Amino acid sequence: MKGGGNMNKMMKQMQKMQKDMMKAQEELQDMSFEATAGGGMVKVTANGKKEITDIDISEEVVDPDDVEMLQDLVLAATNEVLKEVEEKTNETMGQFTKGLNLPGGMF
Repeated sequence: MKGGGNMNKMMKQMQKMQKDMMKAQEELQDMSFEATAGGGMVKVTANGKKEITDIDISEEVVDPDDVEMLQDLVLAATNEVLKEVEEKTNETMGQFTKGLNLPGGMF
């Protein structure tokens, strides 16, 4: 059977790709991402697991008479950092699925 060698080769390639994907995913989770709002007055940091790890708020932006502005800045920085994590995840993990024609866009 001539096709058996090709099947073994394909299985080894799939195993290597799976191992590489797992390594890339672990590396992503260890990465740190940062976004700011209000000209740097609010800074939000997240990891590759999409967990917020730090929020830094400059004293100048803390105004008890304008809590809504502070909320908007925190929200904007948080959404931006999560967007950055998502984009990096798609970029990194997408390299493994290029040309595979997987249904539903796995990553």
